[in-house]
Amino acid sequence: MTLPIFEKFLFPFLDLLKDKKVHVSSEMHDYIAKYLELTEEDLAERIPSGYITRFKDRVKWARTYLMKAGLVESSGHGKYQITDEGLKVLKTSPNQLTMESLRKYPNFLEFQNLSPSQVEPAVPVIQSESTPEELIEQKHRELRMNLAQDLLEKVKQATPAFFEGLVVDLLIAMGYGGSRYDAGKAIGKSHDGGLDGIIKEDKLGLDVIFIQAKKWENTVGRPEVQAFIGSLEGARAKKGIMITTSKFSKEAEGYIEKIEKRIVLIDGEKLTQLMIDHGIGVTTVQTYLIQKIDMDFFNEE
Repeated sequence: MTLPIFEKFLFPFLDLLKDKKVHVSSEMHDYIAKYLELTEEDLAERIPSGYITRFKDRVKWARTYLMKAGLVESSGHGKYQITDEGLKVLKTSPNQLTMESLRKYPNFLEFQNLSPSQVEPAVPVIQSESTPEELIEQKHRELRMNLAQDLLEKVKQATPAFFEGLVVDLLIAMGYGGSRYDAGKAIGKSHDGGLDGIIKEDKLGLDVIFIQAKKWENTVGRPEVQAFIGSLEGARAKKGIMITTSKFSKEAEGYIEKIEKRIVLIDGEKLTQLMIDHGIGVTTVQTYLIQKIDMDFFNEE
């Protein structure tokens, strides 16, 4: 089952409180999960950053939005009850509560930094499918994808010598190769039987990895991968990394899963993702912090 859109969490949150009693967060979670008929898999799904489940994130923001609209109020840490306005909403709009409904409340609009004139039904200003955290994650993924595409184009335009240096910088940033001097000597220097270089697996050089890094334009198929593995056999090597700016065929990817040697295939897309992860060829222009209450700070015991 797919987790319902965020807007669907609003009504069950308010519905639990219709008895006018104080309810705690755990009751909210149990009631909403049962109301929406969620599975264990639904409840375990996490947002991309991984720090919270998507379910709990949506319950949290449903609570925040209902409180900002004045339909729910806090009765202490983790305790909530319905307001008179909330009861009125349940009577006038049974079984349904939307983001559009919340936009009728000035306090909610103020929370969203909106004025009534900015709210046009034909152009929703709040996406009901997602919470703010999910929107941030989504936009971050879009920015990263665009960056990766631009980065791959720059890599393809680079000279073979520059590409070799890029590979050195990336592998060192990932913890391989010892010093840059050692790695620089190893990568791109051997050209021995189809191998472009050898790099230390760890800083002590207890094991080595053989490298082939090529700026291929066409899809790299199984024959090219087999040739690389044949080169490893000649060098009595057990581990290898094959890097390309293009892609590997399904047959090539399936082949390395059947052999005894440990081979890693890095295509252009994966290469740019690794470059972004390890700060190679990119620079940070803006950082946004998402913070939460430090409960230990307020512990007076």
